[in-house]
Amino acid sequence: MSTHLRRVARFAAARLDAGAKALRRYARGKDGTGGKVLVLGGVRSGKSRHAELLLARHPHVVYLATGLPPGDDDPEWAARVAAHRARRPAGWRTVETADLAGALREATAPVLIDCFGTWLSRVLGEVGAWEQADGWQQRLDDHLLDFIDAWRTTPVPVVAVSNEVGSGVVPGTFSGRVFRDVLGALNSEVAAHSDRVVLVVAGRAFELPGKDGR
Repeated sequence: MSTHLRRVARFAAARLDAGAKALRRYARGKDGTGGKVLVLGGVRSGKSRHAELLLARHPHVVYLATGLPPGDDDPEWAARVAAHRARRPAGWRTVETADLAGALREATAPVLIDCFGTWLSRVLGEVGAWEQADGWQQRLDDHLLDFIDAWRTTPVPVVAVSNEVGSGVVPGTFSGRVFRDVLGALNSEVAAHSDRVVLVVAGRAFELPGKDGR
């Protein structure tokens, strides 16, 4: 085996060992899900499945689904929603809501939020961002600050899923740029008040170090 291949093999073995240790921490309940975890990832990256794994040991979880309920006019969206529902354990309760702050303040069981991207789209519509209505920025700030306060103060374990949108090209529309910029800022603020942040890429989860490097 060449020197290069040996280095690759050692690297792969180290990643597998780190993953195994992480799964053992999850199984022992020492993975930080007693607090707050933000799971980031791109489209079809496996971020939702990873978030579900983090709370799998809890028999009762409140699953906050932030997307609009599927309608008869969009079978593809209905199929996506059905696939997500089928994965959830029987003891988990699904709540379809855009009032994430209120749901967190009322929660008495662990919470899984999936996801910030669909929630933010609804909030931007509610505050009039798409049509640039007067005062939409202040109304948006009020929504986000209220949520951050609820996230920061909730006493229950909570895992949130969000889209990582900062690696693509600059969107060519005003609405696209607003969505990208606000979601990026929201992710950063939530991460600052989280115990752990995980990035999922191609089904592989990488725990991001905190500000202290750990």
